[in-house]
Amino acid sequence: MSVASTVNDTLLVSVLHQALIYGTPLLFAALGELLAERSGVLNLGVEGMMLVGAVMAFWVDQRVHASTEVVLVLAVGMAALSGAILSLIHAFLVVTMRANQIVSGLALSIFAGALGLSSYLGNDLSLTDVPGNHQFQDINVFGLADVPVVGPVIFNQSALVYASWALTVVLVIYLTRTRWGLNVRAVGEAPDAADAMGINVARYRYVHVLLGGALAGVGGACFTLAIVGNWSAGVTGGAGWIAIALVIFAFWRPELCVVGAYLFGGLSALPFALQGHGYNVTPEFWSALPYVATIAVLVLVSSGWGRKRLGAPAALGVPYVREER
Repeated sequence: MSVASTVNDTLLVSVLHQALIYGTPLLFAALGELLAERSGVLNLGVEGMMLVGAVMAFWVDQRVHASTEVVLVLAVGMAALSGAILSLIHAFLVVTMRANQIVSGLALSIFAGALGLSSYLGNDLSLTDVPGNHQFQDINVFGLADVPVVGPVIFNQSALVYASWALTVVLVIYLTRTRWGLNVRAVGEAPDAADAMGINVARYRYVHVLLGGALAGVGGACFTLAIVGNWSAGVTGGAGWIAIALVIFAFWRPELCVVGAYLFGGLSALPFALQGHGYNVTPEFWSALPYVATIAVLVLVSSGWGRKRLGAPAALGVPYVREER
């Protein structure tokens, strides 16, 4: 066995490799939530959107007969569309009807969650515990998969991982270097001032909530098309809630979402990596670590002091009423 193979079979490399795999759905969902929150809309329905995206992506995987590449593209597109449709409901309630954002998001998550719409669709479409026909496979980029450490971690991942990196770069540029990105930040910080400058607050919030829902749906598709390989009720395992906390953890910055997603992804992958290397572990304890970290983050920002220190958008969660300007 070569030195490179020996190094790449170590526990550390295994955890790092799987951290990117398990962190990718978190990254997609967190980037989507970040867009919504930057516009001033808190979306607590991410978990439901991820689950519906997961089940609809798997439905396309089972029903469409074409090449693997075509099926996977259509499946991801269907997941994005499903998440966007659900987020449209949330946007209508909180932007147009000015409903409480927390109540609307929680209601949507319950409606579409593990005991709601997603499970109904999975059972009605006969998708439960059926093996997938098409799955995203790791890509050996430039033939560098066998390079020690960085090979399997960086150069041997699926297209979804690389797409999430590209999306992060696009969003960094969008929010910091484009007029539309600066406008959405203005809408999230001071909608009164943005409206006075001629920016359509409602339009920006609608668009970014829909984009956020679409990305949450794609995050859900990562589970059924790349990680688990099948559909079961609650397949995302609460990843949507972690993604919401991750946005806070990342200080509402896309580039830091990458760090947070892989940190949480590593915590999720750790018990499987330990078992794969012969360690006798209690999976329940290790599987709880991401959620313990999530609670810690939420507690940290529960006060107004925390919100200000971490840089939360000033108008986050506050409905905008033009007449009160």
